[in-house]
Amino acid sequence: MSNTLVITNLNVSIGDKPILKDFDLTIPKGEVHAIMGPNGTGKSTLAKALAGHPDYEITSGEALLDGESILDQEPDERSRSGLFMAFQYPMEIPGVTIANFIRAALNARLPEGEELNAPDYYKALYAKMDMLQIDRKFTSRAVNDGFSGGEKKRCEILQMAMLEPKYAVLDETDSGLDIDALKVVAEGVNNLRSENLGVLVITHYQRLLNYIVPDVVHVMYDGRIVKSGDKELAVELEEKGYDWVKELAGEPVA
Repeated sequence: MSNTLVITNLNVSIGDKPILKDFDLTIPKGEVHAIMGPNGTGKSTLAKALAGHPDYEITSGEALLDGESILDQEPDERSRSGLFMAFQYPMEIPGVTIANFIRAALNARLPEGEELNAPDYYKALYAKMDMLQIDRKFTSRAVNDGFSGGEKKRCEILQMAMLEPKYAVLDETDSGLDIDALKVVAEGVNNLRSENLGVLVITHYQRLLNYIVPDVVHVMYDGRIVKSGDKELAVELEEKGYDWVKELAGEPVA
């Protein structure tokens, strides 16, 4: 299916332990979907499996990005196909500046023998940094090296803005952010919303969804989605708590 990220009957294990169980999800371009659920239910496993992390074994299922299967692709191929991942704990890359890191990623997407025009690249980079309230001096700093939590998350969204993916998965982007940093990061994501981008936001808390208002909210439990609805579902979940999720999954609540 074109213009859609479709995940069907996805089963993922870590070692011998099944985590995702016949997981299904469809994200059309132009929509923001949110997944909420308790710890250990498989939210971050979904992100890492889609990214191609070697510790997460996909035992069955499919993931189609605009009709193209990505599960047999290497992580860099998935990225070039149009999938972007922002993780809860972004990696530090000492010795590699933000400017050079993003430039290398963009050059890797160009036909062989072509390179970015440097003045045009920096013009675009500075515009995106201004949008995210990132000091331009950060271009010469090593990626995430010595960054605060908020700076790391802004750097992730900066990469997303520059790479212009087809689909973005934001895994607990609100983790470790104070309210001011949260607003800036959310505003950056909102500025990138378009009919050409599908977004999956993974979060524990409804507060992020006050700023990045989703089109669809999914509640996840024990490796699968147990309920989907509009943005009001996140409010209901916040009010009723995760015992309610167990009820939705048909489990007894003490």
